[in-house]
Amino acid sequence: MEITQKYINELTYKITGACIEVHKILGPGLFENVYHECLEKEFELLGLAFQSELQIPLNYKGKIIKCFVKCDFLIEGQIVLEIKSISDLNNVHRAQTINYMNLLKVPKSILVNFNVNNLYYEGHETFVSSYFANLK
Repeated sequence: MEITQKYINELTYKITGACIEVHKILGPGLFENVYHECLEKEFELLGLAFQSELQIPLNYKGKIIKCFVKCDFLIEGQIVLEIKSISDLNNVHRAQTINYMNLLKVPKSILVNFNVNNLYYEGHETFVSSYFANLK
């Protein structure tokens, strides 16, 4: 399968839909690990390939650093999904999500906060990398 902007956007739609489905059933106010587990089940139901708690290699000046940098999900090898269950997202969470996307060299990342009333309008942000711009 050729990876295109259209494919990435359709995949984004599926991932966001899965997050909305989990949020619709559970609502806000639970711990992040609960949403994480339910998202794993939802992705399986949708037939999406994903890696959970993926350790990201960190290259510093040509050397791999032994540290624990983990993203919540890498979906279909193309999109980072970072989830939170907090009162407000801030720039540190955005920077973390963007850094994971860039370290993994993937076209897009999504940041979701489950601790909101309406996940679609209040609880998710997407980011694109230069890899997205280079896709057809």
